Amino acid sequence: MRFVDEADIYIKAGDGGRGCLSFRREKYVPKGGPDGGDGGKGGDIIIKASVSRRTLLDLRYHSRYMAKRGENGKGSLKTGASAPDLVIIVPVGTLVKDDHTEEILADLTADNQTFLAAKGGMGGKGNAHFKTSTHQTPRFSQGGMAGEERNIRLVLKLIADVGLLGMPNAGKSTFIAKISSARPKIDNYPFTTLRPNLGVVSYGAYNSFIVADIPGLIEGSHKGSGMGIRFLRHIERTKVLLHLIDIADGSPLSGWEKYSIINKELASFDANLLNKPQIAAISKGDLTESRDQFKKEFDLFAAKGVELFHFSSATGEGIKQIINKIAELLELY
Repeated sequence: MRFVDEADIYIKAGDGGRGCLSFRREKYVPKGGPDGGDGGKGGDIIIKASVSRRTLLDLRYHSRYMAKRGENGKGSLKTGASAPDLVIIVPVGTLVKDDHTEEILADLTADNQTFLAAKGGMGGKGNAHFKTSTHQTPRFSQGGMAGEERNIRLVLKLIADVGLLGMPNAGKSTFIAKISSARPKIDNYPFTTLRPNLGVVSYGAYNSFIVADIPGLIEGSHKGSGMGIRFLRHIERTKVLLHLIDIADGSPLSGWEKYSIINKELASFDANLLNKPQIAAISKGDLTESRDQFKKEFDLFAAKGVELFHFSSATGEGIKQIINKIAELLELY
């Protein structure tokens, strides 16, 4: 399934039905009087979050949503039927914004949470409402009110406990495949991950946490370089950030320099991201180059006051220690 995390849609709630213009006409009832019923209410448009959805793909291709209008009133004081509400299903974690002002209208962070995005119009009153002692035969009724309409932007921010960070080819996809049932695309070229992947990791007998594999970041990502800022928003909801660092790729940059570049990008996008707990880990620990350089990197990180882990997704070495550290920060006891 293609991952889509933004969609612009037009919504129009249903108009109210027209009130009825009618007079009672029955045998032996010479002065029946007005008996026009009211129109029915137009359908609301409701946006509902559901864990069954992972992407906004459907809304990208279906961008206009119009609820039905209420039925017109009828004679004999019969009120027209109200139109059903139109419910738009979106993934949990979706922001609803006004497309013109960028105002956040709703933040749907829970399963089955709803937001009334456009209210249907009220039905018009039938002529029976307008009868008075001095006006016994009103020959007019009221039209239904128009339903609300607006253009809105839907923005998906994934909800995960842990966000995996790192430069391209740092081993994030392999790591999440190792610790969860997620099966992301894995290959040896930059930007293998083109969309975020979610994995559920079991911890102990009853606990679990969700990990999000964020596409690789490079210097200048907050300005649009590489994969750009498109995926940085998915880090905002995470509770813990796990930096994976590859020091066996032949790059002249040290592990600390790579770690610092990623943090600089986070700060440039949103300085509050640096307040989240962070874990730094050297990946590909089964490679000779990684093992040989780890001691030097460990001392460099220690001098900066940052604890550094070392692991291998291929052999499983060191992964348990990282998971335990995550559980400690998430307070899973």
